[in-house]
Order: sequence, then structure tokens, then C-alpha cells
Amino acid sequence: MAGPRERAAHRCGALLAATVVIVSASQGAAAAEPYPHAQEPIGTVEQVYDGALTPDLAVSTFRNIDRLFPTRRIARGETSSPLEKADKQLTDVAFTQGDKTYDLVDYLALNSITGLLVLKDGRIALELYQRGNSEKTKWMSMSIAKSITSTLIGAAIRDGHIGSLSDPVVKYVPRLAGSAYEGASVRDILMMSSGVKWNETYTDPASDRRQLLRAQISQQPGAALEVMRKLPRAAEPGTQNTYSTGETQVAGEIVRGAVGKPAADYLSEKIWSKVGMEQDASWWLDSPDGAEIGGSGISATLRDYGRFGLFFLDGGIVDGQPLLPDGWTTEAGNPTILKDGKPLDYGYMWWPAWTEASKADGAFAAIGIFGQYIYINPAEKVVIVTFGAQSKPTDAAPIDDMVFFDAVTDALK
Repeated sequence: MAGPRERAAHRCGALLAATVVIVSASQGAAAAEPYPHAQEPIGTVEQVYDGALTPDLAVSTFRNIDRLFPTRRIARGETSSPLEKADKQLTDVAFTQGDKTYDLVDYLALNSITGLLVLKDGRIALELYQRGNSEKTKWMSMSIAKSITSTLIGAAIRDGHIGSLSDPVVKYVPRLAGSAYEGASVRDILMMSSGVKWNETYTDPASDRRQLLRAQISQQPGAALEVMRKLPRAAEPGTQNTYSTGETQVAGEIVRGAVGKPAADYLSEKIWSKVGMEQDASWWLDSPDGAEIGGSGISATLRDYGRFGLFFLDGGIVDGQPLLPDGWTTEAGNPTILKDGKPLDYGYMWWPAWTEASKADGAFAAIGIFGQYIYINPAEKVVIVTFGAQSKPTDAAPIDDMVFFDAVTDALK
């Protein structure tokens, strides 16, 4: 890890003055403009999961992931909701981790952050872009998509498409009848506690995660779900948590089976078109015009991820209308309990905070590999979004992001 470097506050202020972008262009004009990164070279999806992309190629790939697989559009609404600039702007932040002291520039450099948005009370306290990104850049979600997929299950319960979290998985995904998912509930899926055996190691070509990726690469209809159908059972449903991207593929199929339409269309109908997103987004498919990849593959702008965070911060209520079950956002973001009473430091495909300050505030986050975050702090009304382009899928961030988020939240008090 690089050692700390002393900087005067005016240096960070100069950086922010050069990188903060506040846009007033009309939504219609923005939609008519060509995507600024469309002609950039990109790597392969295998290189992504192998952690084999050079830094520049990683950046150009992560902002062009809709070129890796067929996608479905997540349509915005007719108008966008403005994100106004906060009166108090965040110009720098100092914090310690272990025996080292860091500042904002350290965090950006060491954690390979290419986009950072800080919202306080619904207003922009900091917005900056690096490595050629801008407010028009659409960036990969990685596993942030898991939290969005789980939110769609909440919306489907509110709409009556799903009876309850206790409903069996096979009620909505009958193709899994007779598989290891027989007996697992919708809640088990959200808690990744179905009891189905799974190896998530991204860089291991023999892992279940890579087998699921190969099914996606094949672009054969139903191939991803077939991978899930053939898995063995390792434990009784509800008794053991195993982090599994495959589990979110099942979650996406639950949404599709329950609502009778693609998950991207339902996301557009229930959330994207209602909360005032600036741009259409896109979502990877398992095959042309097929099913969405429930655990990855959403591509959206920094601000629109921020708007999703605000939607969750507001309890899933838009213009006074609840779009999610009462208490869903709190339940989804907090630790849960397995059937045997064992506490689980995982929510409904959201990660509860792990630092003392954020835990005290009831904070939680949607997290994707390579450095993607939507951090939500309900007590302090703070939402933080990061775009990361780290060198490896995991364990490549020298600074604990949650420690940085704590420092940002404290600086805005």
C-alpha cells in the first residue's frame, strides 16, 4: 500500500473545481447526442472476471459493457427529476485507517475511482469524474444489480404478483421443480440461503460462477437457469448462507415468472420511469430477447444510480405513493436471521454496514466487484455512489470504502 501524502486543502479544491460537473442541458438534447465512449476498444468478459484487463482497457470496457452481450433497455420516464447542488460542498475529507492518514485524492487514486457522487438531503455535495468519464457515462453495475433485482421482488409483493416471501421458489420458476431449489422460499433466495451448493470464485475457471458465465456467453435461451437446475444441495433451505450470483439469476427468474414480463420492463415501469432518471439504462440478457442476468449487467449513469439510492433512502415512496411493501427498505438493508436463529450479516441482497459509525446509523450498501457502491445512510440522509475500475475483482482496494464513507458522512454533518 502506498504511504500517506500530505496535501494542502487548496490542492483538493483545485482538483474538484476541475472535475465537478453540473449539467443544465435538456434531457431531450442529451438523448440525441451519440454516446461519447462508443468507439473505444474493449476487452472480453473473460478478461473482466480473470482480472486481466490493463487499467485503461478496464475503464473503456466498464463503460461499454452493453457491447459484451445483448441487452434490454430500461426506459426512463418523460421527465427527469433535478439533482440540485447543496449549499455546503464537500471539498476534502481526512480520515485514518490503521496508522495511516488519507484524504480525498488518496481515495480516488488508490481505490481507482472513476466517478464519485455524494448526496446529502437529496442534494449534490460532490460530483466528480475521472479517466474521461462524464455525466453521460454509463457504467457497469456488477453486483449492484443484485440489490436492484431484490427490490423488484419487493415491488412484485406490493403489486400482489408475489404472495409473500414464504412462497416457494418453484411457484414462480416451475422449471426448478425437482431440483435442489425444491423447498426453498423466496426469502431464502433473497438471503442467499437456499442451501444449494455454490462456488463464487470469480477467477477460478472451474467455479460455479464461471460456469454460469459460460452459459451466458453461449447465449442459448435458458442455459443460465439450466446451470442452476443441475446444482446439488449442501444444506437445508434457510440454514446456511452462501454468497451466490446464481441465486440472483433465480431471483430474476422469480420476478419474470411472477409479473409476466421481463425484469427490465418491470424495473422501468415501477421505478426507472417514476423516480425521474435522466437516461435510459440497459441490462444484460442470457440470450437475444431472453431473460435478464439477475446478478449483474446493468449499465447506468452515476446520477441515476444516485437517484435509485435516494428512492431507497426515501423508503421506496415516490410522490407520496409507496412502491414497495411497508418497511421493506429497512428490512432489506439490515442483518437477517437464519431459520436456526443464527444471525446473518446480510440483508435481502444488500450489505449491512461493517464500521461502527455506519452501523450506528443503520447504513447499508449495494456493492459490486471492482469498486461499485451505492451507500445509503438513513440517519444522516446521505447517499454515496462510486464507479470503480480496480485491477482485480476483489481485494484490490487499499482503502476500506466504508471508512471513507464514514469520513464523508461526518464531514457533512
